[in-house]
Formats: sequence, C-alpha cells, structure tokens
Amino acid sequence: MSQRVLTTESGAPVADNQNSASAGVGGPLLLQDQHLLEKLARFNRERIPERVVHARGSGAYGYFEVTDDVTAYTSADFLGAVGKRTETFLRFSTVADSLGGADAVRDPRGFAVKFYTEEGNYDLVGNNTPVFFIKDPIKFPDFIHSQKRDPFTGKQEPDNVWDFWAHAPEATHQVTWLMGDRGIPASYRHMNGYGSHTYQWTNAQGEAFFVKYHFKTNQGIRCLSAEQGAELAGKDANSHQTDLLQAIERGVNPSWTLHVQIMPAADAANYRFNPFDLTKVWPHSDYPLQRVGRLVLDRNPDNVFAEVEQSAFSPNNFVPGIGPSPDKMLQGRLFAYADAHRYRLGVNHTQLAVNAPKAVPGGADNYGRDGLMATNAYGRDRRNYEPNSYDGPTETGKPLSAPLAVNGHTGTHEAPAHTKDDDFYQAGELYRLMSADEKSRLVANIAGGLSQVSRDDVVEKNLAHFHAADADYGKRVEEAVRALRDS
Repeated sequence: MSQRVLTTESGAPVADNQNSASAGVGGPLLLQDQHLLEKLARFNRERIPERVVHARGSGAYGYFEVTDDVTAYTSADFLGAVGKRTETFLRFSTVADSLGGADAVRDPRGFAVKFYTEEGNYDLVGNNTPVFFIKDPIKFPDFIHSQKRDPFTGKQEPDNVWDFWAHAPEATHQVTWLMGDRGIPASYRHMNGYGSHTYQWTNAQGEAFFVKYHFKTNQGIRCLSAEQGAELAGKDANSHQTDLLQAIERGVNPSWTLHVQIMPAADAANYRFNPFDLTKVWPHSDYPLQRVGRLVLDRNPDNVFAEVEQSAFSPNNFVPGIGPSPDKMLQGRLFAYADAHRYRLGVNHTQLAVNAPKAVPGGADNYGRDGLMATNAYGRDRRNYEPNSYDGPTETGKPLSAPLAVNGHTGTHEAPAHTKDDDFYQAGELYRLMSADEKSRLVANIAGGLSQVSRDDVVEKNLAHFHAADADYGKRVEEAVRALRDS
C-alpha cells in the first residue's frame, strides 16, 4: 500500500511540513509560503462561536425502539408499530458554564434527542429535570445573564444568581430540584431525561392530546454530593464525557425507557393549574406514565467537533402527528434554538451529516438555495421557486398536528387563571417527598449559596419563597443561612 501524500487545501502536494520558507537560512519568512499561511489562517478559524447555554456537551448515536402501541394517540410514523426502530443522536450537556467547564458541577443537564425518522428529523429538546426556572421566554435572556459569568468579576456571582431568583418566585420548584441530590448526576448514564415542555400529539382521526415525555434511565439514578462533585471535577473535568465514551466502547450501552403522560386536549382548560406552565409537573395520579419504547446508545461519534459541537437541535423540528402546545417557553424556543444555530453554524447547518434528515435521499427537498457553505448543488433543470411547472416538490396540504383554538385580544397577558396556579405548592410537595437525609443536604446546599449574598433584602425575599413552599423547609433554610452568615 503506497504512502498517502500530504496536500494543501487545494490538493497540491506538500514538500516540507516541518520548516517554513525563508529568505536564506536565517532570514525572515516569505509571504509566498502558501502552505504556512494557509495553515495559520485555517487554525485561526477552527473554532466556532460556542453555544450561549449548553456549551459543554457530549453525544452518542443509537436507536429508539417502540415497545408499546401508542397509535391511539399519535399518527407519527416512527411510533406507529411495535418493534420499529429509528436511528437517533443524543446530546447531553451542562447549562450555565462555558465549553471548558467541568462536568461534575451543580447544574441542570441538557437531554436533546434527534430522531432520524422516515418523515424527517424530529428533535426533542429537554433537560434532566421535568421543570424549569421561568415560564415566559421574555425572561430567558435576563435569567441566563444572572447565571453566567459576571461582566466585571468574570465568574458566576451568588449575588446575581440569587437576586434573579428573589424576583422570580416561580423558580422555587426548579431551585429545589437543582439544590437537591439530583443537582449533580454521577454520570450522564445515571440520570433521567425529560421533554419538560408540554407537546401535542394528534392521532389518525385528528384527535388531539397533550403529552409530557419521561426518559427513565435503565442504569438507575446515581448522584454526587457537593463534596464528591468537587473532588471528581478536580480529578477529571471531563468525567461525564469519559464515562459515556468508555461505557459505549466497552459495549455497555446505556439505555432509557420512554414513558409519556397523556392528557386529552379537552382537559386542559379546566385543569387545576395551567398544564402549559413549565415550572410545574403533572401529578402521576392524574395522568399515569404510559410506556412507549426504549432508547439505546451504541455508537460514539468519530469526531466530537463535527458531530457533537456542530449538532443542532431545534424544538420546531416536528413530524406528522406531533406538534407544539401553548407552552410559552416552548413557543419562544421554537424560534430561539433554530436562530442560534443559524448564527453559530450558518443557514446551511442542516446539510451537515449529523443534522441532515435521512428521510429523503440527498437531504431536504425544498427551494432553499445558496448561503455560506451551501453543498446542496442541484441540476440545471431544478428551479428554486414554487409553484413551478418543472416537477418540483409541492406541499402536501396536510398539517403536521391538530389546530389549536385561540381567542381574545392581542397584547401582553399573564397565563389564564387556574385554581392551583401558585408558585410554591409543587416545590413544597417535592420537599415533603424527600427523606430526612435528602432534606438536610438540600438545606445545606441552598444555605451555602444564599449565605454568600451581600444584600439582606435579596436573602429575605428568597427565604420567603421557601417559607411559602413549606413551613419546615423555610425554617430550616433560614436557620442554616443565619448560622453561616453569623459565623
């Protein structure tokens, strides 16, 4: 077998890759050294803007297999037959820190699944928590600013973190999740994933249902204490990436069982709280979990940059039988995620292998043309407008999901009133479900952060939220904070 020849970007052979061309043995370098200039210029451009959130991530390929019949609720083809398998790509991530951050930190985890279905790509963008900190996307930039590095100090500041939460009582439920044991998963394999948002399923008869997704880990839940997390992060900042990579390489393929909660669409208007509020869960006693299938990861990416860093998930990538709900946070993300990828990767990011749909040979079949890094070259007889008289692709006339009824006047509105629409009840329910040891660790984690806040009024506002959730919860947090601030 002949030795492969190193070439320039234009394909010309490289004579010397160890020494730059110079004017004489000790003279200055030459501008005509195309190989040197090309290498340096390319090196300067190898990185792309990192994600504003979910920057630090890991990913793997696998498949989703249907185990239970859900055709009464959705006409989605990839869910249409027991035993049907669909190729998937799953990206895990932390949320607040930058690309170089450690894995074993207290932070929500992203859990984004791309299903390469025969009807197009379906992206399910979720977290390892069933709820979130806010319920309206207009607050999202402010929330993230409060959690990211401070512009002056260059690090995450307790003053900023807790000041935002002091002004966002709806965050109390998610703060209780985050500061509890599940705030630091032992690995990506040992945590659940949730769609978090409410979505709409539509069956073949046009009946609509609202659903929530629950991916239950088959490896069991394992978490780290604050001390264990700090120790692991110091030993291996890439601990979760290492664990996922090595497990799959050993053939120990992680898996999750997908369950859904299903609410008939007619129930939503009179449910006791707003079912589209991302800060709340649906009690399983009202809408029990129904098993759907199994998600398995069995193949690592060959190139982390090309396949994990350049992977793009957009919650507006639906397939027939699945659509959005009036969940305000979901509605905002329908735009924000896709727009972020257009900024980071360019308008043609869907042509990258990890993002390209497999439903149609050659990728998406539409009239999008040109733009940076366009690779979808078409023959000379392919028009780029519609309708046309040249056998170009045409619309089906069939909506992906059932229509949502709307009414009222345009303007800014608070969510419709429901009987149990307070910001604290479910946080209190979560606290009361915890064991004595879990409660002690939760209180210690909250107090450790809140005691560092410099403003007394911010501390008091946050304490009021925990008191409103549960009297014992509030009392214990207050005592712990006072003790740390007085020490």
